[in-house]
Amino acid sequence: MEGTKLTKKMIQKSYINWMLWNLSLYQPETMQAPAVVKMVGDLREELYPEDSEKQKELMERHLPFFNTEPFLGAIIPGIILGMEAEKASGSDVPDDLIVAIKSALMGPFAGIGDALLPGTLIPILLSIGLGLSSDGSVTGILFYIVTFLGIMIPLTWFLFSKGCTLGAKAAELVLGSNIKDDIIRGISIIGISVVGAISCSYANINIGWTYVNGDYMLNINDVLNGIWPKLPVLLAALGTYFLVAKKNWSIVKVILLYLVVAVVGYFTGFLAV
Repeated sequence: MEGTKLTKKMIQKSYINWMLWNLSLYQPETMQAPAVVKMVGDLREELYPEDSEKQKELMERHLPFFNTEPFLGAIIPGIILGMEAEKASGSDVPDDLIVAIKSALMGPFAGIGDALLPGTLIPILLSIGLGLSSDGSVTGILFYIVTFLGIMIPLTWFLFSKGCTLGAKAAELVLGSNIKDDIIRGISIIGISVVGAISCSYANINIGWTYVNGDYMLNINDVLNGIWPKLPVLLAALGTYFLVAKKNWSIVKVILLYLVVAVVGYFTGFLAV
């Protein structure tokens, strides 16, 4: 950011502001906009010394609705800061351009971030943590906290600072190609595969019926698992997909259905603990 008023200390201060307050005052009308206002507002004196009108305009630009995934989306407030610093240093950066780029980027990074973090990384880390804490140990909790922060802090700092450095060029890179669609598609496939594998490893549906003929007893659950391990889990997953994707059932209706099936199955002996 040579030639602008932006210093490394200002970038660090803004990064901390975003990471601490990105979900503060979170409500439907403005979502994460208050966090952006605070971020740029805390630098108003550095950007526009003793110019109250310019400071007011700076914060008003970021009052409208803004919402994205806050970790991978950290590049967007970085881009905003870089463009605001260019504008404050005398460059011809229209107000509408700053607002338009912010609005254009929040959707793509929300898609990428949601697919990569809640859809992939977090379930993987949680599954490992659950395994480590299966005996009541706090090891899994500590593993999740340390690993998640160990990944997110360097990643978000890199994205935020890189956004400051590139400014509007970062927006052109993302919006000017199909890279975001390829990333979302690839991550979604990975996420679905990983979540499916994790769900299968933790889910169990035990058939309680047995076939008895004299001294001969046949456990139907063992037979099914011998032919195809966790076949009932697979059938339940396919049934859920059919109800949600083809019949437009809500998740609440599916949960209620499985609750009824579980209760009836338990009392009839069809399902076993």
